[in-house]
Amino acid sequence: MNAELLPPRGSVERWAFDYVCSTSLAEKLQPGAPPEIWEAAQRPRRLAAPGRPPELRVVSRAEKKRSLATVRGRAQVLHAFFHHELQAAELMAWALLAFADAPLEFREGLLRIALDEVRHMGLYVREIERLGHRVGDFPVRDWFWLRVPACPDPASFVAVMGLGLESANLDHSTHFAAAFRQAGDEAAARVQEIIGLEEIAHVRFGVRWFDHFAGGLEFEAWRRALPPPLSPLLMRGLPLSRAARGRAGQSEAFLDELERWQPDTPGS
Repeated sequence: MNAELLPPRGSVERWAFDYVCSTSLAEKLQPGAPPEIWEAAQRPRRLAAPGRPPELRVVSRAEKKRSLATVRGRAQVLHAFFHHELQAAELMAWALLAFADAPLEFREGLLRIALDEVRHMGLYVREIERLGHRVGDFPVRDWFWLRVPACPDPASFVAVMGLGLESANLDHSTHFAAAFRQAGDEAAARVQEIIGLEEIAHVRFGVRWFDHFAGGLEFEAWRRALPPPLSPLLMRGLPLSRAARGRAGQSEAFLDELERWQPDTPGS
């Protein structure tokens, strides 16, 4: 990006830009507090890809997951979750830049969520190290980055992130907390529960702002807001964590449609 197109130093936008583009693992994990000043120009900027620290080996296909009954298997799964949180933090910063003309309250919320995701990364790093491994011991996929930047507007972004990937994380957190506990790893199970509880607020943010941008949360409107090839199939874990999703503002009617949706659903 040309120097004249860079966000001004000392702005929230420059903090977000630097975070996405950084190739330092230390900076990804501890980016420092963002400034309080927002750029007056509200100039949208779309970053094509994130910076990747040399510790992270990005691959096109995921490694086969090992059993949670083994220490290495649990570390591998936690490492994948760590990378999900990294991508989520980066993409919240990406959206802050891409949708610079969206309401300030929306962009402030993106920033708060990005910082939550950074904190969640730290929880995963602690657990990975507890198991005798470190960040970089396993390859990663930039799956979110290959899809989310296709979102054309804020409604599409919250459809994918808050109402999609983060909502599915409510389902997956419940599943993996039980699986870690069954494997005898109470610490990892507890981290899943903590993160799952905190993600409820992120999903609630998605519900609120999809309603704002799209005029209401209805299943078909949400499905149409997902950029191809994304579909509801990727945005759920079965069984659905109905209690957590309900606390985040998703109605029973919405969840019923999500639960029964299949690729050959009429009109899909």
